[in-house]
Amino acid sequence: MKILVSTDIEGVAGVFHAEQTRAGNGEYERARAWMTGEANAAIEGAFAGGAAEVLVNDSHGGFRNLLPDQLDPRARLVLGKPRYLGMMAGVEAGVDGVLMIGYHGRAQSRGVLAHTINSGAFARVWLNGKELGEAGLYAALAGEFGAPVLMASGDDVFVQETHALMPWVRYVETKSAGGFGSGASLSPAAARAAIAAAAAAAVRERAQAQCLRIAAPVACTLQTQTPAHADLFCQWPMLERRDGVTLSFQADSVQAAVRMLNCLSAMSFMLK
Repeated sequence: MKILVSTDIEGVAGVFHAEQTRAGNGEYERARAWMTGEANAAIEGAFAGGAAEVLVNDSHGGFRNLLPDQLDPRARLVLGKPRYLGMMAGVEAGVDGVLMIGYHGRAQSRGVLAHTINSGAFARVWLNGKELGEAGLYAALAGEFGAPVLMASGDDVFVQETHALMPWVRYVETKSAGGFGSGASLSPAAARAAIAAAAAAAVRERAQAQCLRIAAPVACTLQTQTPAHADLFCQWPMLERRDGVTLSFQADSVQAAVRMLNCLSAMSFMLK
């Protein structure tokens, strides 16, 4: 059995401030070590649950956060960008399930550091009329490859919104949100223990999981953070502008929709 672990940072225990998610300061160095620890806990649990192979996807920012020399040597690590499948790179190799570690609530929610793909560019995203955050977008992408999400961790807002979408998933609440940058967290050690136990149980019970499916063709609606972003994104002829900040486009698959969103995210840095 092959398991993919997709690891973000905003949902990691102890992370509450943007400085902890950006390279170049001591706060980030501590946070990336906690992130690596939670990835290791998921790896430990996956193998304990019966996995024969584990692939870990560094899924935050520039995708160069996890510390390779501190990662469980039984796992292989996907680092760097650009990559076609973003936070779900590796699923194309054929995996039996996905563990989402350190994930966060979608943009405009009250979760800790909540955003969807790019906090400076995207305000809200819908596929076929369903508003989704990163977990929903990438779970649906994994579903196109026949890979169900088995387990996920993050704050209470993330758990609540994602449970409504994927009730079969086993969740670990690493912290409770008091606001965008505040809340109460488990210790890193307690979070690691909970993640390892949940991952083991989720992998053992894989047969009970389902793939999240979104029917093709996929209608994507996007609200941008500013009209300037909409101006820029509409350089793509396939995008239709509905108002100052609302755009829409059609895609042949969830994969195609997510890849377009990631292209738009990359374009947005032209405005900085």
